[in-house]
Amino acid sequence: MAEEMGLRVPRHVAIILDGNGRWAKKRGLPRNMGHVEGCKVVERTVEDAAGLGIKYLTVYGFSTENWKRSAEEVGALMQLFRYYMKRLLKVAKKNDVRVIMIGERSRFDADIIEGLDRLENETKGNSRMTFTIAVNYGSRDEITRAVRRMMEDCAAGKLSPKDVNEELIGSYLDTKELPDPDLLIRTSGEERLSNYLLWQLAYTEFYFTDVLWPDFNKEELVKAIEKYNGRDRRFGGV
Repeated sequence: MAEEMGLRVPRHVAIILDGNGRWAKKRGLPRNMGHVEGCKVVERTVEDAAGLGIKYLTVYGFSTENWKRSAEEVGALMQLFRYYMKRLLKVAKKNDVRVIMIGERSRFDADIIEGLDRLENETKGNSRMTFTIAVNYGSRDEITRAVRRMMEDCAAGKLSPKDVNEELIGSYLDTKELPDPDLLIRTSGEERLSNYLLWQLAYTEFYFTDVLWPDFNKEELVKAIEKYNGRDRRFGGV
């Protein structure tokens, strides 16, 4: 499909899903309705990305900072997780997509952890695309946890300070199974990283759009890829 369109498809696309609340407010709807619509768009984007030939898709679903939202909104988001994890399992199986989760899942209720485990276990043999959901994820938290484990391994004699290099650090991060993103998309007009994949985005191309996440679709994804195609990807100043 992408080849027919003359597109060079990035191997790994990361997305910051932003604008659900503003989408709902513009329509006089409760914030939760924006999140509901946003979840539907995630489903469609998984299918669209797989169809375009993207091999890795990583989305920022719920950050460590999101716990600071009102108890009502957080509770509603947890209910959405419960519902859409089941739907996502069907979408993943239909499209031969592997699902993995990054972040610290221990803070979630037991049934949500069980659902995340099921998503990973029942799709681990799928190979068309890897879909990664960052939930209770913050990049500084990820790096902090990685450093803590490295220090523990040093104390246990498993690791020496002289062994530490970029490759080793990467092996302690949540994303150790993933290549670094080629393209980052952020919706809703915001132009910041919001504590997302700070280590992994070192050489990533950024694409910002004013489109609110619930309005994001395949056409918008293709626009982002077209913009990516127009970038001159050079490293080391060469």
